[in-house]
Amino acid sequence: SPPLAAIASTDMGLLLRDDVFVDFFNTFLNLPVFGQTPIYISGTGQWDLWPGLSSHLDPSPTALLAWLEKHRLPHFCKSSLCLHLVLCQKLLGFIRSGEAAELLNWQSTDQWLLEKCISGSQGMRHFRAFVQGTAGEELTDFWLTTERLLGLDESDTSQRDLYLSLIHRLKASHLREGSSVITLCTTIAGSLPKAKHIQSISNRRDILRKMQEQVLFTIQSYWLPKFFSHCKMGIEEEESCQPLLQEYQERLLQADWQEPSGFLETPPTMHIKRSQRSSGPYCGQKAKTKIWALVKERRGTQEMKMPRFRVKPERQPRSARSTREPHLDKDALGSIPQSEHPANAALNGKGGVTPPRKPSAEQVSHLEDLCEEKILSNLPSSAPLVQLPSLKGSAKTLSFLPWALSADTCAGQPFRDFLKHQDRPMETHLLDLWHDLEEFLPVVLDSSRENNFFLRHLTGDKICKSYLEEDNIEKLPLETRTLTGLWNHLIFGEFSPWIFRAQKEICKVLCCFYEEFLAADDRTFLQFMVRGMH
Repeated sequence: SPPLAAIASTDMGLLLRDDVFVDFFNTFLNLPVFGQTPIYISGTGQWDLWPGLSSHLDPSPTALLAWLEKHRLPHFCKSSLCLHLVLCQKLLGFIRSGEAAELLNWQSTDQWLLEKCISGSQGMRHFRAFVQGTAGEELTDFWLTTERLLGLDESDTSQRDLYLSLIHRLKASHLREGSSVITLCTTIAGSLPKAKHIQSISNRRDILRKMQEQVLFTIQSYWLPKFFSHCKMGIEEEESCQPLLQEYQERLLQADWQEPSGFLETPPTMHIKRSQRSSGPYCGQKAKTKIWALVKERRGTQEMKMPRFRVKPERQPRSARSTREPHLDKDALGSIPQSEHPANAALNGKGGVTPPRKPSAEQVSHLEDLCEEKILSNLPSSAPLVQLPSLKGSAKTLSFLPWALSADTCAGQPFRDFLKHQDRPMETHLLDLWHDLEEFLPVVLDSSRENNFFLRHLTGDKICKSYLEEDNIEKLPLETRTLTGLWNHLIFGEFSPWIFRAQKEICKVLCCFYEEFLAADDRTFLQFMVRGMH
């Protein structure tokens, strides 16, 4: 079965014996869309819950695993982190293989060091930063998109739209003449880029699978060695990495040294850390409000201090005919990491291990307020308005809702699934618009992107057709002037400050539903944990 399906069907306890899986899964579990955000320490077998349960309770690890398997793992398998986990496992498998040792003349100690550099979500982020702006980035993006696509069942109506969207994306970005993928896979692809339709689905899958295998081998045999050389240089130059360098040099002197597998044959007994919280109502929303208040308070004034070395992206000239494009579909954002996307910092960073410093919350808010002030001051007083919901009791949730919505796509869309399950088509449509506007911003604001003109118009046209045409616009409970402002700019592929206004209005509509989502998540978690104590 495909890797994603294999992960979804594997026992949670068995999955947690793999340190690489634990690293990616912990990152996923702590994305800010969720209410309960546990973390697992594999070395001790301890789970830390946030928010914690009352101190008088003695929750069962078995109940926790059952909850994770039912309410977290399915979303993880749809996330970008899971795709990167699969790629990371493919790279680690190659690094440990005899083929790699023979082909690249690696010693076991070299393999050990490269594993240290690339294992886990942080390691993959290092690698993505290194290949950024090169053919290696396009090859990696193609592999991830294809991995997502091959895991879909195009005959399933619920997956059909995403499947067709990914096919369109591949044709538009990677299967165009002059792209790195086509240059590499010309023999396999044949006339694929020129064909409007591939004759059969099975033939299309076979071709894409063979191309994916060729791309993966190139990443493994060419880009991994370059990344390894870069890491060695970085480790030698970075003072904080001297202990790692010393251990590497000591291991070089041990002729027959073998690194143990990252899979724990006899894992420690799993347990849940006893909470210090006194008895009282369990509430994920209140816990999130507290943590986000701390984040906003410290944002821009303090940076996390941790040992790291810079990973500068490998640069190489691109062909003028290269047509690699960013990825636009909301449902597949998880399949291709976008370095501009705020919720995808777990894997991305331009030019370094640490992502570039983004504007503070206050700066962003100030920009939005300035845009809004300029817009509203030029509006006639008779501009029509719609009645937006009152938010007296939800102001705190509203303050961190944009982060939660950004994280939703990266987390396999649990909030979107909740809206669909609650039969809220209009709210689901609004959430999709919020995400499409979020994806449009980096495209329109970054003029250095390849095919920027084409992408701006493609993305703007998609938003207009999907949400702002007459047949669709009546479904949106947003102010008429906001929708008109969006149309007037996006139809020409232009930036518009109305984007900020629209996203703010969408957040006001979705705020109470997100609180319902958190409350439902709390109820489900408590049901599993309390049931497990009997």
